[in-house]
Amino acid sequence: MRTSALVLALTALLALSCAKKETPPPPPAEAPNPLLAAWTTPFETPPFDAIKDVHFRPAFDAGMAAQKKEIEAIIASPDAPTFANTVEALERTGVLLTRTSNVFGALTSANTSEALQKIEADLAPVLAKHQDDIILNAKLFARIKAVDDQKAKLSLTPEQARLLERTSKQFIRNGAALDEAKKAELRKVNEELAVLTQKFGQNVLAEDNGFTLVLESKDDLAGLPADVVSAAAEAAKAKGREGKWVFTLHKPSCIPFFQYSSRRDLREKLFKAFIGRGANGNANDNRAVLTRIAALRVTRANLLGYKTHADYVLDDTMAKTPAAVHKLLDQVWTPALATAKVEARELKAMLNKDGLAGELQPWDWWYYAEKLKKAKYDLDDETLRPYFELTAVRQGAFDTANKLWGLTFTKRTDIPVYHPDVEVFEVKEADGTHIGILYSDYYPRPSKRGGAWSSAIRSQQVRDGKKITPIVYNVGNFTKPTAEKPSLITFEEAQTLFHEFGHALHDLLSNVTYESLSGTNVPRDFVELPSQIMENWAADAEVVKTYAKHYKTGEPIPQALLDKIKNAGFFNQGFTTVEFMAASYLDMDWHTLTEAKEPDAGAFEDASMKKIGLIPEIVVRYRSPYFQHIFSSGYSAGYYSYVWSEVLDADAFQAFKETSLFDQKTAKSYRDNILAKGGSEEPMALYKAFRGREPKVEPLLRRRGFLK
Repeated sequence: MRTSALVLALTALLALSCAKKETPPPPPAEAPNPLLAAWTTPFETPPFDAIKDVHFRPAFDAGMAAQKKEIEAIIASPDAPTFANTVEALERTGVLLTRTSNVFGALTSANTSEALQKIEADLAPVLAKHQDDIILNAKLFARIKAVDDQKAKLSLTPEQARLLERTSKQFIRNGAALDEAKKAELRKVNEELAVLTQKFGQNVLAEDNGFTLVLESKDDLAGLPADVVSAAAEAAKAKGREGKWVFTLHKPSCIPFFQYSSRRDLREKLFKAFIGRGANGNANDNRAVLTRIAALRVTRANLLGYKTHADYVLDDTMAKTPAAVHKLLDQVWTPALATAKVEARELKAMLNKDGLAGELQPWDWWYYAEKLKKAKYDLDDETLRPYFELTAVRQGAFDTANKLWGLTFTKRTDIPVYHPDVEVFEVKEADGTHIGILYSDYYPRPSKRGGAWSSAIRSQQVRDGKKITPIVYNVGNFTKPTAEKPSLITFEEAQTLFHEFGHALHDLLSNVTYESLSGTNVPRDFVELPSQIMENWAADAEVVKTYAKHYKTGEPIPQALLDKIKNAGFFNQGFTTVEFMAASYLDMDWHTLTEAKEPDAGAFEDASMKKIGLIPEIVVRYRSPYFQHIFSSGYSAGYYSYVWSEVLDADAFQAFKETSLFDQKTAKSYRDNILAKGGSEEPMALYKAFRGREPKVEPLLRRRGFLK
């Protein structure tokens, strides 16, 4: 028998190996999944440098399995249901799943990838089923109901009573009391909604990144400030179009173009792309997605005993009813629309003065408003930008918190981050006591969704007698630094930074026992109070002077500019209020549908705007196909809450104006009664404890210039 050359070679190698008496090295051990291990990082922050995309699905599966066992143990208990062995025990379940979900959510919103999006899509129905398996578990609900039925006899603390109330209501509101046939139908609705809402958000991100306006001639740059041109050149270079200028649909890019470009044809092109997102007849078209979401929400509301989705949502808010929401909206809409019509006439006159016949168009508003502000007040965003350097604005927010409550913010470079743009700060009390961790992530990128937001990776709570400190992050999409200049933002963006910082403070300064009642876990129309009240400090001249300094010279913003900002305080308020309020009405119209039909999205929106009399010169702030707040986030039938909360914040800030901007007694009361309490009491009770009465709408109307 002939022996092949391969066999001979292998025999020779084997002999050589045996002669040396060497054992082949074992294969490399697979690295452990950091999501399934204890975190040894400072303050047990996420080890972002070790977490990989492939780690998430196993961690989710393990987290769901662990919580399932914990739920089974509660149900199997031979002891009679008590607050401790049922309600509190349920509250303590799902630690691994919550930790994994929070890290995953931070990445999918701020630094996503195709792999993460695939995991997100695959997980949506699985997580919906897992949640339904808990909420619709008849034996678990029976134990909760047994505790709730005897609550009058229990010696519960106010926070324990609140947890029992919230837990019982959550189960009932999510179908625990339904019969089995309706539960099965509800499960199908929830699963489809989970898939569609996730798809809606991914489509918007794809649309945000899917359009670029590439300019090849310097003539196309007419009217644009040098900084805007420089940023566009860098954007072009990043996209491999060096020597050209690129504008995108991200607001730091497109808004300055709308404001300053004298090329009306190019403003129109970019504006139409901006408002056309999600309605382009491509794979990312959201029109059928959103109408299906709206119809499914009607079905779910009806199953749960509500007339509309809005009735269902608002039953668990301060507003309580659609009628109450519309009453508030109407109070603001009427004077705002009247003001906007006056503004439109002024801008049209400027358009005609430029020799352009016809009507003012939506893509003209930003441009002529900027020119009018310059003419009336000798003020524009580009004059102000040099005084609003991003890190200085952030320090201004930190200093404000220091003056109010003695908080300090120390930069940490030993804590892993998920992207090089992210910075980390340790937050401490005046006496040095650790409060929590704050990440800031402020620059736009293709992997990040648009807008600005705040969230928590770990919520404050007390577990086994130990206080668990929060880990919070603030995200924005502000102007990126260039080779020549740091990030210089607008005055409005400075207020946005303070706004998200207010949300962070709500989570950081929480002082409750239970995670589900911690920080920002409050009704939707109360959650914006701590964020919006911070905008008042951002805009107050006394505070502005402390952080608005010229990025080159370090000189504080001149009093003359502050006077101009104050004089221009009511400028364009009609437009700003109307475009926002129109979105609030649109949200309510989608969610007061009484039949599970799927109307044409464009026709429905047009009818909604016609009903309120929106003038053609203004486009609703969020058109339906990219209205992420209501179709892929938690603001369905809740976009009005910004206005509702603005009533609260305008009235609440008056408490400081009636004393002093940093009055320590008022600041302590606000911290103790609002920020520290989270959702541990009814919102109106918390507000009245701070203010001594219910809020009034007049401060809001006066602040917007609608009430003299």
